[in-house]
Amino acid sequence: MIKTHGYAVQSATTAPAPFNYEHREPGPHDVHIAIEFCGICHSDIHQARNEWGNALYPMVPGHEIIGIIKAVGPSVTKFKVGDRAGIGCMVDSCRECPSCKAGEEQYCERGATIWTYNSYDKQGKLTFGGYADHIVADEEFVLKVPAGLDPAGAAPLLCAGITTYSPLRHWGAGPGKKVGVIGLGGLGHMALKFSHAFGAQTVQFTTSPSKVADAKKLGADDVILTREPDWEKKHAGSFDFILDCVAAKHDVTPYLSLLKRDGTLCTVGIPSEPVAIHAFSVAMGRKSFAGSAIGGIKETQEMLDFCGQHNIVSDIEMTSFDKIEEAWERVIKGDVKYRFVLDIKTLHA
Repeated sequence: MIKTHGYAVQSATTAPAPFNYEHREPGPHDVHIAIEFCGICHSDIHQARNEWGNALYPMVPGHEIIGIIKAVGPSVTKFKVGDRAGIGCMVDSCRECPSCKAGEEQYCERGATIWTYNSYDKQGKLTFGGYADHIVADEEFVLKVPAGLDPAGAAPLLCAGITTYSPLRHWGAGPGKKVGVIGLGGLGHMALKFSHAFGAQTVQFTTSPSKVADAKKLGADDVILTREPDWEKKHAGSFDFILDCVAAKHDVTPYLSLLKRDGTLCTVGIPSEPVAIHAFSVAMGRKSFAGSAIGGIKETQEMLDFCGQHNIVSDIEMTSFDKIEEAWERVIKGDVKYRFVLDIKTLHA
């Protein structure tokens, strides 16, 4: 067994604290990764505090994992010792249902997706994530990290990156399309980068004049301030696609009015409360309100390769294990530009 040191929460009300446990030795198709960096996702906090009602304890969070392969099983063909690799939100699925066979494991129709943490593996053991120094996973759910990408900046690509890349690709963001992004945080800043790189006319929506310069630096062609009176009337019916990256409760009705006929507003922020939509908001114009959840392994690799070609990484603030609680509180307040990443070296400081 592989002795592993990490940080875990023991209940919904306890803070992350040092935790020792063991990973299995690599099986025939497994890789053992020595973790270098792990991004901090808002979902880590939701899960740790049981805000989604499905928490399993003890919990070692973290699903934006970058590290170096330390060992491989005898049947592994995709990786070798010394390769830099990543693990995102999933470490297995049923692999047999139509969604899994289509490379959309995140939508496994048997409900058998095994998440990187807060899940049970096929042996019935809890999975533990990237707030730790080691992880073992099947090579089919491990990603190749392109050479040249900053590894710390690449870590959030494995959740924030693919969460925005997937819907933008699915709904055809590109030349000749006008794309809006609601929210400029960990998700929103990646949406701007991708939409701009895809060649779409990209517009940021924000309530804050102080974010205009940042949005334009990140790839926005225009910024619309949504606190101005009747702001939506000036832009009605002009957008092909809008990606909503806001997790807090907010009114989506004004944004639906911005869509062209057959346009789509897709949410990836996932507010905890139900979203209210008047039927006329979508019926008049045959508009769609949709959602999207991360991406499959094949698409995540495609995203990483695209980032390698275009030198796209997340804008990050590096942090350490002794400052996890502070980082979590700042994530909740939206006080980070734009993603925290844990330096795993600080685990042993």
